[in-house]
Amino acid sequence: MGGVDTQRAGQDVGVDLAAVARLLADGTRAAFCLALLDGRAWTAIELARHAGVAPSTATSHLNLLVSGGLLTEERHGRHRYVRVADRRVVELIEGLAALAPQQTARPRSLSASGRQQALARARLCYDHLAGTVALAITDAMVVRGLLEWGSEPGLTSGGVSWLAEVGITVPSGSRRPLVRACLDWTERRPHLAGAVGAALCNHALTVGWVTRIGTTRALAVTTTGRRAWNDYLGLLPDDL
Repeated sequence: MGGVDTQRAGQDVGVDLAAVARLLADGTRAAFCLALLDGRAWTAIELARHAGVAPSTATSHLNLLVSGGLLTEERHGRHRYVRVADRRVVELIEGLAALAPQQTARPRSLSASGRQQALARARLCYDHLAGTVALAITDAMVVRGLLEWGSEPGLTSGGVSWLAEVGITVPSGSRRPLVRACLDWTERRPHLAGAVGAALCNHALTVGWVTRIGTTRALAVTTTGRRAWNDYLGLLPDDL
C-alpha cells in the first residue's frame, strides 16, 4: 500500500522524478553526461569510444537521454551531435556527482592516472572552471573582497572594478545570476559559476591562461596564466 500511495502522490503533483533518475541510473549514460560537461557537442562514436561501448549501444543510450530531455541533438549533414540540453541539466549532473561516492579503484595505467589528476586539478564545468585551480581562484577572490561568498553569493563593487581592470566582460541582459556557487564534485566545495564564472573562464581560454588537454575537458594552466593569476590574484605556482 505504501508503494501505491507514493506513486499516486507523485502523479498528483505532476512530477515523475523517477523518470529522470532512471536516465542517470545507468553507468554508460552517466559517463556520457559527465563527458558532455565540457560544453561541446559530441558524436555517438566519440562518446562510444570514451565510455568503451559499441557505437550501436551508445546510440541507444543517447536516444533515451535525448527523449528524456537531458540532451539535445544537432544534425550537420549525415553527422549527429549531442550536447547537454541546458544549464539546469549541468547543475543536476554536477550536484549528483558531488553527492556520489568517490571511486577508490586504482587507475589501470599511468596515462589513466594522469587524466584523473588533470581533471581534478583543472577542468571545464560546462562554461566555467572547476577543480583545485577553480577553488584557488574563488578563494583568492573572496579573500580580496571581490566576491561575497555567504548564503547569497554576489559580486562586490571591488569585484566589478577588478573585472574591468582584467578586461573580463560579463554579457548584459542575461537572466542567469551574476554569481552562483557550484559544488565541485572532486573537491566537495563550491567554486565560482554564474555569468561571472563563465566570463572569467571564457577570458582565460581566449587569452591563453588555460588550454585544453587533448579531447578531454581537462585544462592546463599555461606559463602566461601562472603569471596572470599571480599578478591579478596573488596566486603562487603551488596554488595552481
